[in-house]
Amino acid sequence: MGKTVITGSLNVGQPGMTTFNSATVGILGDGFMARDLTIENTAGSDAHQAVAFRSDSDYSILENCEFLGNQDTVYSHSLRQFYKQCRILGNVDFIFGNSAAVFQDCSILIASKNSKLDQGGGANNAITAHGRIDAAQSTGTDEYMKEFLANPKGHTNYLGRPWKEFSRTVFVNCNLESLVSPEGWMPWDGDFALKTLYYGEYKNTGPGSVRSKRVPWSSEIPEKHVDVYSVASFIQADEWASKSA
Repeated sequence: MGKTVITGSLNVGQPGMTTFNSATVGILGDGFMARDLTIENTAGSDAHQAVAFRSDSDYSILENCEFLGNQDTVYSHSLRQFYKQCRILGNVDFIFGNSAAVFQDCSILIASKNSKLDQGGGANNAITAHGRIDAAQSTGTDEYMKEFLANPKGHTNYLGRPWKEFSRTVFVNCNLESLVSPEGWMPWDGDFALKTLYYGEYKNTGPGSVRSKRVPWSSEIPEKHVDVYSVASFIQADEWASKSA
């Protein structure tokens, strides 16, 4: 997508490497803006955690950028982040962290894990793994996606799973293809966080949006509450995004 490509291959399979430090690009300063970039981690599907982009930048805007990886592609670590018209490729927990992040008009693609799983099936992919640790935190992952696509046919794909106890993720006005599991969401480990998370959906379209078989611990967002997750309300972007353009 981007004419400029930033690439790396750090991953937790290397001695002493952590998920946080594996990022090809890591942002710390507030007000970060990027446009028309491709940022990738080429460690491969067998390398486990290998971050392409990590951000701790408040008031950050990423527009028309591409993030390529496998597990843990985009680490929206903390603070307010706005991703607009981006393309994100990964498989396991590849949009994760404890930020207040909105993904608007983005394309989400599922990558193959490895040849054995692709041939035999049975692999589970979770797109999101939000890590809110306190119910009082105003963090969460909001998806206002353009489309949700997958390359491997043998995988089971879920909208997310709870990395931490108060995980919060919503999908609003998204086009969800049939590759999304009818259950929609998957547990992390047994019943961990199932009583304290919030997973919501609102007016999604496509065959993957049917809620009749969704897990009982997910919700349909009431119309009167959906504005809470808007760009203006959730990350107050109307107060700072236009000034940054």
